[in-house]
Amino acid sequence: MRHDARAIAIGFIMSPTLRAIILLTLSNVFMTFAWYAHLKNMAAKPWFIAALASWGIALFEYLLQVPANRIGYTTMSLPQLKILQEVITLTVFVPFVVFYMRQPLKLDYLWAAFCMMGAVYFIFRK
Repeated sequence: MRHDARAIAIGFIMSPTLRAIILLTLSNVFMTFAWYAHLKNMAAKPWFIAALASWGIALFEYLLQVPANRIGYTTMSLPQLKILQEVITLTVFVPFVVFYMRQPLKLDYLWAAFCMMGAVYFIFRK
């Protein structure tokens, strides 16, 4: 019972925006693996086997993404939520590419991040 009270207290202390960011980050990790991990792990398998595995992983992504968007929408507009998701996507994707897929880190990721910073500025400005 004490654990449930602690979880509820953390939920009240954490802002909806922060909760949305955490859930969107977790959902994006699942989605990145669903979309791209089969390129490394299932290259020799037929595409429909990879698709079924990806759908299974994507289910967990949706179980996090739907509540994240509902929570985030209480404090952000829809365009703000979308740009936030794109920033999180780049933040998750770059380490995935470098550490999991073993591809080189490119300066292009930095330029993409600068473009995202511009998008964040324009979408979140008052």
